[in-house]
Formats: sequence, structure tokens, C-alpha cells
Amino acid sequence: MRQQSKDKSVSDLDTRPQEYLCAGRLDGGPEELLLTARRVYLGKTTEVARALPDKQLRMIGAWCFLDHYGPEDVSGTPGMQVWAHPHTGLQTVTWLLDGKVEHRDSLGSRATVRPGELNIMTAGHGIVHSEISQPDKPPTLHGVQLWVALPDTVRDLAPAFESFTELPDLLWPGVRGKVLIGDIANVRSPALAYSRLCGADLQLDAGADLVLEVQPGFEYGVLVVSGEVVVESTTVGVDQLLYLGLNRRNLHLRSEQGGRVIMLGGQPFAEDIVMWWNFIGRSHQEIVDFRSAWEERHPRFPPIVSRSEKVMEAPPMPTVQLKPRPRRSRSE
Repeated sequence: MRQQSKDKSVSDLDTRPQEYLCAGRLDGGPEELLLTARRVYLGKTTEVARALPDKQLRMIGAWCFLDHYGPEDVSGTPGMQVWAHPHTGLQTVTWLLDGKVEHRDSLGSRATVRPGELNIMTAGHGIVHSEISQPDKPPTLHGVQLWVALPDTVRDLAPAFESFTELPDLLWPGVRGKVLIGDIANVRSPALAYSRLCGADLQLDAGADLVLEVQPGFEYGVLVVSGEVVVESTTVGVDQLLYLGLNRRNLHLRSEQGGRVIMLGGQPFAEDIVMWWNFIGRSHQEIVDFRSAWEERHPRFPPIVSRSEKVMEAPPMPTVQLKPRPRRSRSE
């Protein structure tokens, strides 16, 4: 049976997804561009806060998608019910702050996603996966889902799934965190990245004040997921993303009452990508081909269990050709 979910998703299950062609890198210096994540309905009743892509900023390094969901009381609901759906040309990075979800994919992977454990799925040529809350789920669900665009040289590689139960700590007075991917303050994650990027989860105690050394060749962004944090000179609240530009050597974070942030960074992504629904390609026609392959249940997208499993149907393609959109708004 095929079914369209109405529950909260950590993939792009929007029934009317926007088309994005993120083109060309724009070099610049440090800045402070504050963006408020938009509320996106998934199905008819639920929504998430989507910080990337935004009409003013579509990528930070190779990071091209960022959803923040919860905290949500799921004690009286089914919780996350994201049935089988496809991906191409990207890595999904799943990081739970609270709760528990079961991941299954067409490679045969079956993993329980828990707080403090990083799960990275490399779609490459094509993969199908699901994320389902089980009956023994905790009462609260809270987390982030990110996508990393794969460079052209590796975007068609064989799919893979990795789970990391231990990640390196970042510890300073009043601040503790984990390096999710890449290198931060000379602390490196074991997770494999195909481009130069970094990501971290940082928790700031009340009164915390930190100057963090960063790489000047990277652009950075900070999303607040709880509390309130002053990043450089800007006060950032929950579901706000502060884009910090390039050519910084350090980053100043402080919080009077405490807060938690997801920090992302990376070398500006130089390639043009077309992103639509759960696919990343290089042209309108590629997206059409990916969608057709999913609709036809082509071997590119094997089943997780069987061809009779519940799946997410792809939305209709737009009636117009995809048009180039810069990775930064030209009006900025």
C-alpha cells in the first residue's frame, strides 16, 4: 500500500516543494545576516522550522538543507511516521536532541537513532529509507535534519549508512558540545565528509562567554534550537539562523540565560546544484529522471523490505523549467 504521511518528517515531504538551483560562489567578508526559519507544512497538519534553503541564503558551504523539529510531545501520538522515500546526490545528517527513532534503508541498515549518536546516510546514486517512531518511544521528540550536497566527482557513488555512537567533546568553561563532522578547535569528528565543512552542537550555560577560533576560508552559520544566544553582535532566538559570512578568525558566543546552537561551516560550494523534493541533481532533466525512476520503482531505488511497503509519493513536477537561482540573493 502506498501512503502519503501527515506526520512530522525529517526529509522534504512538502507536497508543493520549491525548486532551487544554487549557482556559483559569492566571495565576501564577515557579516551578520539574521534569518528566521519559515514554518513548512508537511502533509496537512504538521510543520517544521526550515532554516535552509532560504530565499536570501541557500547554502552554507555544502550544507544545503536544515530542518529543526520539536520539541514536541509525542506521548499521545504516533510520533515520527516517515515512510519509505528516495534520495540522490546528498548525505543526510540526523542529530536527535531528545527522543528515539528507528532508521531503515534499502541497504538493509536498521538503526535506532538516539540523542548523542550521529547518523549519516550517503544517498549517492540512489537510496530509499524510512524513519519511524516505535511504540516504546520517549514522550518528547526534538532534533535537526541536515543535508550535505555531494560534489560532482562523488555524487553518483554507491550509497552507504554509518552510525557514530561516540563523538569528540568540545569543552570550555560554561560550554560543552560535540563535533558532528569536520574539525573545530582542532577537535575532529570521525564522520566522513566529501567536502571541506564542519558542524557542531554547542550547549551554553547561563552566563557563558566563549570566543571560538574558526577557519577564515569557511563561511559559518549558527542556528539556535533552545534559549537565546548572542552571536557576535546579534541576539539570536529559537529557530533563527545567523549567517556570518567569510574571513572570520574567531566567533564570539554568549548567553545570559543559557542556550543551545547548531553551528555549521564550510568552504563555499562552487558547483551548481538543482534541489527539488528529496533529490539533488545538476539539471531540470536529471530531477525529472529521478522522479520517474522513483515512480516506476526502478532498481535505482530498491525497496527497504518489499515493493508492497508504504511509500511517499513524489509531488507533481513543476510546469515550468527550473531557472538558475544564486546561492545568495543578488539583492543583498
